[in-house]
Amino acid sequence: MVQTEEQLISTDSERALLLYMIGVILLVAGLIIAFFIIFQRRKNSILIEKMREKQKFEEELTNSRLEIQEQTLKNIGQELHDNVGQLLSYANMQLNLLSSLVKDGIKSKVDDTQAVIGDTISEVRALSKSLNQDVIASFALIESVRNEMARINKLGQIEAEFMLMNDEVAFNNPNDEIILFRIVQEFISNTIKYSEATNLDINMTHYPEYILIRLSDNGVGFDESDIEPGSGLINMKSRAKLINTDFEFSSRPGEGVSLKLFYPVA
Repeated sequence: MVQTEEQLISTDSERALLLYMIGVILLVAGLIIAFFIIFQRRKNSILIEKMREKQKFEEELTNSRLEIQEQTLKNIGQELHDNVGQLLSYANMQLNLLSSLVKDGIKSKVDDTQAVIGDTISEVRALSKSLNQDVIASFALIESVRNEMARINKLGQIEAEFMLMNDEVAFNNPNDEIILFRIVQEFISNTIKYSEATNLDINMTHYPEYILIRLSDNGVGFDESDIEPGSGLINMKSRAKLINTDFEFSSRPGEGVSLKLFYPVA
């Protein structure tokens, strides 16, 4: 059956209308997709910006807290050196004068007391240095750790050993060294207070991409799930994160405690 001219024109119109509707639908769909993509990108951008702001705020908060802690430690160190140290020195001088006046039977006891006070003065001076960030910055990390280990060994409570595996160990800046030293101090403090250890070892090795600081003791250890918020371990982690240092801590009951710090070399 042959279609008439009017029928052909009608068919062409329907096709054109169908194509037009399809085009409109595709255009609307494209606009919706484009709007959705733009919306998602904007949403992701806002989320990323919020995360950055949150991270920046947490870093500033951590920095502020560390600055307060450092200032407090510095003040304590100065008080120990200036006030307590001077009082002990004065007491030592008085005992020295008294030693020349007392009888021989008492003189030995006075001399023993004077020796104890002399050791206490040395301990107070060493402790005041380890608390003062200016002194740590001037000594640098390696010398500060050596001084701290020597101070611990003098106490006779635990045998501490520090090994430097390379002659050349370079850190990015002095502030990082202070933060690393505070982590080391926290570890030593926890070992002395809680571990019941007899040995404490610290090794430092300089690799091409990072400096590895390994700390370990042979104490009683503990279950990591028992760690409470605000503990020394949390503080150490916060300090390590501040200087982009990877923090690997491990402990089990009866197996002591170990810590690895991977400090990135610039």
